Amino acid sequence: MRVISGITLLFYTVILLAIGGFLIVMALNIIPQELITETVSTIYATNNIRLAMGIVGIILVFISLMVVQLAMGKMQREKTIAFENPDGQVTISLSAIEDFIKRAIKQMPEVKELKPNVRASKKGIIIVNRVTLFSDVNIPETTEKIQNIVKSRVQDMLGVEEPINIRVHVVKIVHKEESSKQVKKDDKNQQFRGSIEYGNY
Repeated sequence: MRVISGITLLFYTVILLAIGGFLIVMALNIIPQELITETVSTIYATNNIRLAMGIVGIILVFISLMVVQLAMGKMQREKTIAFENPDGQVTISLSAIEDFIKRAIKQMPEVKELKPNVRASKKGIIIVNRVTLFSDVNIPETTEKIQNIVKSRVQDMLGVEEPINIRVHVVKIVHKEESSKQVKKDDKNQQFRGSIEYGNY
């Protein structure tokens, strides 16, 4: 797969360099306009050249469609985790695993918010957790607790032996007072919106 990706990258690089170089040459008026006109006229007048160009164009379009299809298939595979059961293949959406992790960590009083990002590769499952913690917690202990809970819950849920790498990125530390004020503010805004909607009826 890597060889095919490398060949495809080289192919498109050469094509783009050729097109870019041709446009630069035209912009700088290095090639006389008469030469371009004569070349185009020769191409239109010669059936063999037109046939060859048509075949090359069809091949390029076919290759482009194949590359798009392979890329879309790869993206789709990266969004799911698949394993084999005796009765057939089972796939699990990565977004479903992310929702499961959110619910698992929601019970931790030390964590205000957690946003997981699950990625699957040949090396295993990588879970990056962006968390907002309260200021009165011990960060090393809390992050280790998050890692242990996420890893054990995901392993139990999936039942796979693939390595699971849990990363925690603390993006914000807030005071509980700020959090409670925000909740009250949201409640007031909700009540205010409710009164406006009721008045319109």
